[in-house]
Amino acid sequence: MNKSMKAVYIDSHVNLHAPAFDGNRQEVIDRARSAGVGVMLNICDYIDNFTNVIEVANSDPLIWATIGTHPHEAKRNPNLKPDDILERLNDHKIVGIGECGLDYHYDLSPRSVQRDVFRAHIQAAQASNLPLVVHSREADDDMEQILNEEMKKKPFRFLMHCYTSSQQLANAAADLGAYFSVSGIATFKSATDVRSVIKTMPDNRILVETDCPYLAPVPMRGRCNEPSYIGYVYEILAEIKSWPKELAIQKANIAFYTLFDRISNESDLDQREQIR
Repeated sequence: MNKSMKAVYIDSHVNLHAPAFDGNRQEVIDRARSAGVGVMLNICDYIDNFTNVIEVANSDPLIWATIGTHPHEAKRNPNLKPDDILERLNDHKIVGIGECGLDYHYDLSPRSVQRDVFRAHIQAAQASNLPLVVHSREADDDMEQILNEEMKKKPFRFLMHCYTSSQQLANAAADLGAYFSVSGIATFKSATDVRSVIKTMPDNRILVETDCPYLAPVPMRGRCNEPSYIGYVYEILAEIKSWPKELAIQKANIAFYTLFDRISNESDLDQREQIR
């Protein structure tokens, strides 16, 4: 990191193991550090790819990881059981479960399989007390039903990542204690409804993410997204919530550490000191 730049940003959702970064992964990480990004959470897309996910996390003391299977990839693990996740949680770099959930926009996996695999992830979160990273797209009714049903069985902590769904689902999830993350989509001119929902999100339960290499924020839209662009997302969050940018940083980063509380105090001590 540039010694003149303090680590002030957290990127709560990156895909640094993605093939898009195969030719310049370390350069992307270096640019993030120079831009003031400290902690990054590398999100697993499917369990069989976890080796690549954790390899990136192990390359840097401030990169952490999750384990799980995205709804697009649910067909890869149609018979997934909670133990398939729980037995892999020994690595101290794993701080969450997912990305998992429902995506009925593309239907890249059968909906019934998506629902079964999602419930398996929830059950692993219930058993481990690790937070769940949830993807939801055009599946509001089923998402609300599953969250309510499983929460009644046993409470669990969860993050509605890159939230772009309805106000109704946002309200229902918030009532269950959900955290939410804001992405570069909030900067898009057409995303009026997204910004409207963000305005109503609980102030102490909002995180910030890039979801790189996807969803580059304005003014970088159309490029391969990377963590060094995260400042634009903090800026739009501050604008939507009518907060000073410094307050948006503080609130989002505290929310991150509250939710992902498995992160070691020692390895991120420097950044923790800088955001206090």
